[in-house]
Amino acid sequence: MRLFIKDHIPLICFSIIQSFIMLLVYWFDGYDRLPTAFYAIFLGLCLLLVYLVYRYVSHRDMYQRLSHPQEVVSNIDNVSTAPFPKAFNEVLTTQYRYHHQQLKSWERKQQDHLTFMNQWVHQMKTPLSVIELITQDADDTRFESIGEETDRLRQGLEMVLYMARLETFAQDFHVDKVELRELVNEVIQDNKRSFIRSYVYPEIMVDVGFVVETDAKWLRFILQQVLSNAIKYSAGSREKVTVSAFTEERAVILEIKDHGIGIPKSDLSRVFRPFFTGENGRAYKESTGMGLYLVQEVIDRLNHEIRLASEAGVGTTVQIVFPYALN
Repeated sequence: MRLFIKDHIPLICFSIIQSFIMLLVYWFDGYDRLPTAFYAIFLGLCLLLVYLVYRYVSHRDMYQRLSHPQEVVSNIDNVSTAPFPKAFNEVLTTQYRYHHQQLKSWERKQQDHLTFMNQWVHQMKTPLSVIELITQDADDTRFESIGEETDRLRQGLEMVLYMARLETFAQDFHVDKVELRELVNEVIQDNKRSFIRSYVYPEIMVDVGFVVETDAKWLRFILQQVLSNAIKYSAGSREKVTVSAFTEERAVILEIKDHGIGIPKSDLSRVFRPFFTGENGRAYKESTGMGLYLVQEVIDRLNHEIRLASEAGVGTTVQIVFPYALN
């Protein structure tokens, strides 16, 4: 109704002004019977009112639809047969079908892209495994460098794979009871060579019995990203990266603490943004800025919480909060 009134305010004003101009013309011509003149104006206004009522009834669906644009698609067929609303509905229907086809086309392209990326990552894992088998028992220092680069390639491929899976998270999600110490041991074992090469030492302070409800595969990915950052930014320090667990009220908190270069205070509020590398990224050219972003996305979908505290030159502490502990 409000939109209808706004749309017809010019017509109402024009009709009123036109009636009074005609009254003035008759007045200046010598016609001085004002009651009759005002009665004629009154009849004109009544006819205008009747027209507006008819106009509103015949165009009501269209004005209601324009007043609530979020409901346009869901009620696209409920429109009157008046010429203008009918033409409006045809345009709207055509546009809706076109954009719906475009959306379906882009969804198919995206799905094809994700399928290709998944297949490509799995195909690349095979030659990487062969390279690892060739270099793992070799004494040549050149093979050690090849092994180091192979680890980086594997981590990059894993990030690509999990980023692709993030688009279909609901289909790739399974909640189960996960024993934290066992999972932490597995992730640290996977990063054993990185710890050795970087002269950083893992310290596990997770007691047996800490069990949380989460997705083990996605939690492994989270730990992998956080530990990878801890190792990378602590390289050469000969310090420990400590992984501990403790309870806080009804929640279990898994904490990863390093003594590396830390994060400047100006960057703390932006570390979870995609592609943000900050000051540390300028010193470590291999930084992509996607690790913590993906961690935050996964944490949100798992309904967990992540806390990050850091001080430049002192180190970084990352806490993953699991509500409703089972231990």
